[in-house]
Amino acid sequence: MAIKLVAIDIDATLINDQRQITLKTKRALEAARQQGVKIVLCTGRPMTGVDAYLTELGLNHQDDEYVISFNGALAQSTNERVMVNYTLTFDDYIDWQAFCTKNDVKSQFESRNYIYTTNRDLSPWTIHESDLVSMPVRIRSLDELAHMQDQYVIAKGMMLGDKEKLDQIQNKFIKRFGNRFTVIRSENFYLEIVNHRASKGSTLKALSDELGIKQDEVMALGNAQNDNSMIKYAEIGVAMGNAIPETKAVADVITDTNNNDGVGKAIEKYVLR
Repeated sequence: MAIKLVAIDIDATLINDQRQITLKTKRALEAARQQGVKIVLCTGRPMTGVDAYLTELGLNHQDDEYVISFNGALAQSTNERVMVNYTLTFDDYIDWQAFCTKNDVKSQFESRNYIYTTNRDLSPWTIHESDLVSMPVRIRSLDELAHMQDQYVIAKGMMLGDKEKLDQIQNKFIKRFGNRFTVIRSENFYLEIVNHRASKGSTLKALSDELGIKQDEVMALGNAQNDNSMIKYAEIGVAMGNAIPETKAVADVITDTNNNDGVGKAIEKYVLR
């Protein structure tokens, strides 16, 4: 059956190591759109970190184009009509923040417009994330966050630290909170926390169902652990040549790397007629 929707991770998948979409990939995506295929960027980033790529691909500010952000916490049209909303509560934040404090790990959460943290001594990984997703940081105390909680949504939480430290606490956190949150290791230095209903795969399914697109009409491409659920859901699950071994293991096929037009080559082979 012909592919009608292609879900694409951004970092180390859609974009190369210079954070650019290659010309070959851009042309392949435009050709797919001309066939009526929906191109859905599916990312752990907030919308502020997606807007520029949506604009570059001609997908932004439209009622019938869609994006999945925050590792599946939100799915919306690119004109900001929310279709799937799996966010966290302030009580959720209080509980995992207490865990972070007890285990000497810095943390933050992302809303639609800001990164919030109680850490006045900013982690370098907070600064890195702010730069990556074009989102400013707000430092607030717990009391301040509590009093203003009606002014933001908590799309995802993040624990920050070096690989060895996060390796030490990841299983401990999952053992305590695994039935309550989905826990994602998006990078060696990031451990992400989202609503237990949220994942790229579950939200891709919900969006596809809403659009009347069947599972065997979906292709998904990614490179990391947070992409595995959508790669497994899709009829054609594609791992990038630069993907981690775990992601390659769950994929149906492996394409070239993000620096060598991997997305464009997969689109040409499996989507274009």
